[in-house]
Amino acid sequence: MIKICMIIPDSQVQGGIAAVVNGYKGSELEKKYKIIYVESYKDGTKLAKFMKGIVGYLTFLKVLIVNRPDIVHVHSSFGSSFYRKMVFIYMASWAKKPIINHIHGADFDQFYSNASARKRLRIKKVYNLCSKFIVLSEEWKLKISQIVNSSKIEVVENFSVLCEEALLQRVNRSSNKIVLFLGEIGKRKGCYDIPEVIKQVTREIPDVKFVFGGTGDVQGIKKILLDLDIERNTSFVGWVRGKEKEKLLKQADIFFLPSYHEGMPMAILDAMGYGLPVISTNVGGIPKLVHAGENGFIFEPGDIKSYSEAITNLFHNDEKLKTYSKRSFALVKDQYSLNNSLSKLYKIYNRIGVKYDK
Repeated sequence: MIKICMIIPDSQVQGGIAAVVNGYKGSELEKKYKIIYVESYKDGTKLAKFMKGIVGYLTFLKVLIVNRPDIVHVHSSFGSSFYRKMVFIYMASWAKKPIINHIHGADFDQFYSNASARKRLRIKKVYNLCSKFIVLSEEWKLKISQIVNSSKIEVVENFSVLCEEALLQRVNRSSNKIVLFLGEIGKRKGCYDIPEVIKQVTREIPDVKFVFGGTGDVQGIKKILLDLDIERNTSFVGWVRGKEKEKLLKQADIFFLPSYHEGMPMAILDAMGYGLPVISTNVGGIPKLVHAGENGFIFEPGDIKSYSEAITNLFHNDEKLKTYSKRSFALVKDQYSLNNSLSKLYKIYNRIGVKYDK
């Protein structure tokens, strides 16, 4: 059986990479290929992260020598993730293994466009050791083609886990007036715009509740909410996963992600898989998921007035809310299932000469 060594984070790590890889585990992928997982990162203290990295490098060295994988599939991002994965890429290159660099990051400008000439040279050198790149949208293919030839780059969107039960419950109940945000609480996700949105929405819907699921600058956002006297309309539940996350997705009526930079957000795919209408921005792969006037609305980042009007509009029109719910679910079921994503991945393995055993 063909052996694939996949460089991944710990399964409990916060973020989209872990969500994608956790979806692979137990799937058809593991029946077609022998997948060898090497964990390279975990959340925690600097020491814990350092030790995890060292163990990851040693484990990977053993895999290269003993297991002799046919391909190395690296899940990476930008910033510090690039430097951690750089070592794996060099090791795989020295072992003459085909390398797939699966890029999940969203801060390309800071990472490359605005970097020093020396850093850009290093990035190009490392990236050009890779046989193929997987990106999450056509927009990101264009960005990465500034570094490597576009013929090396393939688009494989993230996938959604479907919960038809949640959709059925939603369309057969009254609105809870809950708006859900899931993700890192900070500038890139547009979180500092949310308090003003809440202020505007509460003028017409006083009992609306905005639920924040995530970690980051929670205290900074809470201070803004307190200053605006709207903290009673919010709830902060921390980083959620598993049953707790499922409960939030079932209870919510609208998913809100006012991001300034994105790839193909797993949070939106998760929300749509539970039949949630989405209000978000026209960045990264989001326009492929959110179709204005069909399953939600998308606007320019920072357009607080439009966000507020869209949320208010949906809560004032229960039939539209339910119609958008159905369309969200149908779209991801048709186009963004795990099987669709894996089919594209198999083709990439085949293009670099790695075919699964039938």
